[in-house]
Amino acid sequence: MSDGAGCSAERTGVNHRYGFVAHGGGHAGNRRSNEPQDLCEKETAMADERPEKILAALGGAGNIIEIEGCITRLRCELHDGSIIDEPALKAAGAMGVVKLGAVVQVIVGPEADNIASDIEDLL
Repeated sequence: MSDGAGCSAERTGVNHRYGFVAHGGGHAGNRRSNEPQDLCEKETAMADERPEKILAALGGAGNIIEIEGCITRLRCELHDGSIIDEPALKAAGAMGVVKLGAVVQVIVGPEADNIASDIEDLL
């Protein structure tokens, strides 16, 4: 486990930025004996890397015209919708991808607003 400085899940059990409950983080007494000790760090790192991975799979910053978060989707207007990497989007946690030309929706779940905001920060 880390010292907890960068892991809100360790303190509360919930990562409020991305809305998941960390297994074992703040509930060490509930942890199964075979559960990895660093699960909190892995989940947090995966969530923190998701905006960068999704941006890369959408063709990079130069391909983004506009991106906004919906309830569960990233709504993206791209310069070229044909260059997106759907397998990479799914590897980054996308549950689905809907394409219609240069308009792409990436289904990411209830943390869509936070991911969209993080991607906008990267642009």
